[in-house]
Amino acid sequence: MGARLTGLDRNRLRLWLALFFVALAVPTAVLIHQAYSQLKWEAFHQHQVLAEELAARIDARYAQLIDAEEARSFSDYAFLVVAGDPAAGFVQRSPLSAYPLQSGLPGLIGYFQVDTQGGFSTPLLPQTGVAADDFGIGAAELDQRRALAARLRRILSDNRLVQSGAVAAARPAAGARPDTSGYPAEEEGVTSPLEDAAPKSSALRKSLALDEAADTGQADSVAPQAAFDRLNAPALARQAENKQRLAGKLGRVEDLKLDYRYQAASPEATQDLLAAGKSTLAEKRARTERSAVPEAQLLSSAPAQVHDAPLKSELDIRIFESEIDPFEFSLLDSGHFVLFRKVWRDGERYIQGLLLEQQVFLDGVIRAAFRATALAGMSDLIVAYRGEVFSALPGQAARAPLASAAQLRGALLHQTRLSAPLSDMQLIFSVTRLPPGPGARVLGWVTVVLVLVLCGGFYLMYRLGAGQIALARQQQDFVSAVSHELKTPLTSIRMYGEMLREGWAPEDKKQSYYAFIHDESERLSRLIGNVLQLARMNRNEVKVDVKAVSVSELIDGVRSPVSSQIERAGFALRVNCDAAAGQAVIEVDADAFTQILINLVDNAVKFAAGADSRIIDIGCRQQRDGSVVFSVRDYGPGVPRDQMKKIFRLFYRSESELTRETVGTGIGLALVRQLAEAMGGQVDVVNRAPGAEFRVVFPATAPRAETCGS
Repeated sequence: MGARLTGLDRNRLRLWLALFFVALAVPTAVLIHQAYSQLKWEAFHQHQVLAEELAARIDARYAQLIDAEEARSFSDYAFLVVAGDPAAGFVQRSPLSAYPLQSGLPGLIGYFQVDTQGGFSTPLLPQTGVAADDFGIGAAELDQRRALAARLRRILSDNRLVQSGAVAAARPAAGARPDTSGYPAEEEGVTSPLEDAAPKSSALRKSLALDEAADTGQADSVAPQAAFDRLNAPALARQAENKQRLAGKLGRVEDLKLDYRYQAASPEATQDLLAAGKSTLAEKRARTERSAVPEAQLLSSAPAQVHDAPLKSELDIRIFESEIDPFEFSLLDSGHFVLFRKVWRDGERYIQGLLLEQQVFLDGVIRAAFRATALAGMSDLIVAYRGEVFSALPGQAARAPLASAAQLRGALLHQTRLSAPLSDMQLIFSVTRLPPGPGARVLGWVTVVLVLVLCGGFYLMYRLGAGQIALARQQQDFVSAVSHELKTPLTSIRMYGEMLREGWAPEDKKQSYYAFIHDESERLSRLIGNVLQLARMNRNEVKVDVKAVSVSELIDGVRSPVSSQIERAGFALRVNCDAAAGQAVIEVDADAFTQILINLVDNAVKFAAGADSRIIDIGCRQQRDGSVVFSVRDYGPGVPRDQMKKIFRLFYRSESELTRETVGTGIGLALVRQLAEAMGGQVDVVNRAPGAEFRVVFPATAPRAETCGS
């Protein structure tokens, strides 16, 4: 038989295991936390790189589209342009006159030009004196072109960038040379401005005059184009207009509830950088080009040619130099974007540009590029203009549209500005959910194992504490029970012994006194034997000498001690063993088996003392599998159902130590179970009507030709 741990050894083992688990779990938890933090930082850095690359692609795409517009010449904003060598006199339609519009810029509404007097023109419409059908433009298409031109003018007029009414064509001043550069005359609300022959002034002087007028708020009275100067003027009035125009949008950049823990700069410094109004990028420089423009009065008499085929006639081609500033970008009051540039020609300034639909312009580049990357599943992209958040792309499509800047949460991933002229536009990436890194799965399993280890350790500590408390309670109950069991018979033995020694006992009572002293001595012997047996079993010193013994021999061997025990208690004994069971052979220790039966009988006598039927039945029968069942039955009150498993615990008693009426220490049934299990048997109890029946089952080995009496 293998060694068995005692209760004290088990508690010590639980303590050491609990301490080991805790000592292992604490540093492991610290390491896992550090590993998680490192993985989280690496994942954040990877997505930060993705955000930087995406912002660079968006910026490069916008720069490519704007550079294509920058490359257009001054004359491209007219309906007709000179093709090839100006001396050849070939003219054709401008590439900007195509309809539908052909441009890579998303959201393009149309091109426009504003002259020095604030007059509006567009390359969509041919000039006065040129028949549209000469260039393959039918009446229906011409109506569509006029409608688009009227829309362009209406948007510019609503934003106070051109004069709101029909402006009469200006007449040349005396001695001035009229400008016949080929711009359309007034038609359907579109004016045909002719260049006024004002005295030529330098571009620098004209610029200074316009800038001064813009700063003093008197630009409208100085030059009709001054409204364009105010679009990007850093004056307080312009800032107030921005806030008023953007009121009701998502709010300011500084209102964003972002987490800056992964950023080296402080939140205040980051917000100041985002809210800065000027770009730190290098500004583009103005360029000078030579342009050739046909004279308008000569074109009106030119013969018609096939659509888009070069026209050749005796045209007076005018060649001049123009200074073209880089494009500027601004958001209009109507919500449209405007991309415009200033062109200087003969000391006069022209505004050339194009109008863009805001949402289409953003969706065509920013949203499309953002949705095509992995960032769209875990981060938000915020687009701000001059510190105002006017577009937010939620990373998860299932999320509801954002209504305010306060809803934009997460950790700040990356922030940048676009290149000029879009330098007032900011891209802000905020990560809302980081995917697990490559080692996150392993760390997850390690964490699960750690949690289980911790739970196991704490459970062992709990079991240890509960076991110590239960053990202390059992020891107290055992001391109380043993004290009670030893004190009562010793007192009786001492009393009867003194009576017999002093000669106080009459002759007729002496035999009964001797019998009482003998019975109490045997009860004390059984009690002490049980305690010693319990001590040996707890120290793993118990050794059972298992031998093959027939059931009939076991019953005959136990009949004598059990009979005297039952008869002295005033009970009758009945033994019932069937013939098949009597012939069976089992491997047991005869002394241990006898102790089992004596303890079971003693338990039956104690709890059936008040029964009407004072009978103890001992039986044996063989089951179908060959095992033999020994039973001890009383006719008392039985065992409560909730205590059937508890009564075999060490020191357990169903009655309180202060109020119990039966004798005993609570170790008899525990010894029965331990002895039976040491010999390979099992113990159980069932309630009968009336009484309780304790059963001990031993496996059979081989039959013998013997029977047992009853």
